[in-house]
Amino acid sequence: MRGPHNIIRLIRTGATFERTGAMNVVLDAFEAPKPLRILARTLGWPFKWLGYKGDPTMPPATRALTALGPAYIKFGQVLSTRPDVVGDDLAVQLRVLQDKLPPFSRAEAMTQVEQELGQSVDHIYSEFSEPIAAASIAQVHRARLRDTDQEVAVKVLRPGIERAFRKDVDAFYFAARIADLFAPGARRLKPMDVIKHFDGVVQGELDLRLESAAASEFAANTKDDEGFQLPQILWNHSARRVMTLGWADGLPLGDNAALDAAGHDRTVLAERVLSLFLRHALRDGYFHADMHQGNLKVAANGDIIAYDFGIMGHIDEYTRRVYAEILFGFIKRDYKRVAEVHFEAGYVPADRDVDEFARALRAVGEPIFGMDATHISMGRLLNYLFEVTERFGMETRTELILLQRTMVVVEGVARSLDPHINIWNSAHPVVEDYIKKSIGPRAVVSDLMSTAKVMARFGPRLPALVEQALIAQTHETGDRSRRSGKTGWVLPGLCGLGLGLAIAFAAAAFS
Repeated sequence: MRGPHNIIRLIRTGATFERTGAMNVVLDAFEAPKPLRILARTLGWPFKWLGYKGDPTMPPATRALTALGPAYIKFGQVLSTRPDVVGDDLAVQLRVLQDKLPPFSRAEAMTQVEQELGQSVDHIYSEFSEPIAAASIAQVHRARLRDTDQEVAVKVLRPGIERAFRKDVDAFYFAARIADLFAPGARRLKPMDVIKHFDGVVQGELDLRLESAAASEFAANTKDDEGFQLPQILWNHSARRVMTLGWADGLPLGDNAALDAAGHDRTVLAERVLSLFLRHALRDGYFHADMHQGNLKVAANGDIIAYDFGIMGHIDEYTRRVYAEILFGFIKRDYKRVAEVHFEAGYVPADRDVDEFARALRAVGEPIFGMDATHISMGRLLNYLFEVTERFGMETRTELILLQRTMVVVEGVARSLDPHINIWNSAHPVVEDYIKKSIGPRAVVSDLMSTAKVMARFGPRLPALVEQALIAQTHETGDRSRRSGKTGWVLPGLCGLGLGLAIAFAAAAFS
């Protein structure tokens, strides 16, 4: 229920940050201004006794987020990839949230496996280890199939995780509703739509059959990608709360010391992570949307191995082209074109000044070019970007939330591997290749052929549709004529329809 009882949940959030000592840590990490610090402490301190105690052996921020629940842990996972925003120390502390959370027992996991697969664990697996990794939603066991002797990873959902997430998301809905009602300036950010989007993503994570399907589709798209591997999904041993996939040997992408000791070039790995993400997003429109270090390994040959496919992003062809043009405009430092694309796509209201917006974008892009990444304050940059969106009335685009979030995470992962990486240089070849293939004469021909195919499928229905349109227009014209005392054909409508059909059939003939 999204009722007022959630006020207690939100108060408890602030109280938990106070009780665990995380409040000051977080405020310092974000360089919060003094008024915000005073407000946060004033609202949190009186209710400190209501806060969760958490695990006192953990650092304050990690302790608070794990005590509050899985949805808060998800937020911490994103921050763990951004040492440039929260600082190196806090980012390292939060990295525990990726795959080193307290596990549930092996016995509970085995019980769930037997209930889901309808067979005893001993019948399916000859070996079934203690948990080797535990995250906010599930944990992983190393096992061996009895019938094939194949080594596998078995992912099992946490008991009661659905109810725990429901409580968190209900509180988020309530907070979003409060923001909608009492903070008119925040409405352009569409807080309710954002939480609804987050809710939908989470529901997908809570059904491992959907994750298996996502992994299968992702594997089909990327099977020929050099330097990239995915473990095989074993459908016969997967169900709603259990997922079995082939074992992937590799070093954790977040362990720089181990990567250096193994002789891997971290600069190459950083560029590979960025280029793979962009290739999947632009070429396929289907990408891994949870690419933090806990979900990535490095094989002995240097390949990136991805797993955990609970959150996948999808963007349509038009949005991919817009996104590519924006990126390419920044790479070329053509801020006027970047501004125009924003207006053409409807991301900025039409009544704003395009030249003024271009100058605002120049203020974002120019400080980045030619500067060592270690000297760029992402915190200040993000603050300025927020000011720009507010100034120009830009609303949150819920269809782009996963794309934007993943870009932030992937850039953070790349920076953790190579603090000096230039993201524009890494992005340039991938974006340029997509631009050549998807924008220009070749794209026009491809679009016409796609349109022709659609028209061909509906060919048998076209005569009836045209007749219905003509009858409807005739009646409408007759009604208007009787009201105005005039008669006549609606020539523009017919011409538009005829031109559309002519183009479609011409394209079909050339295909």
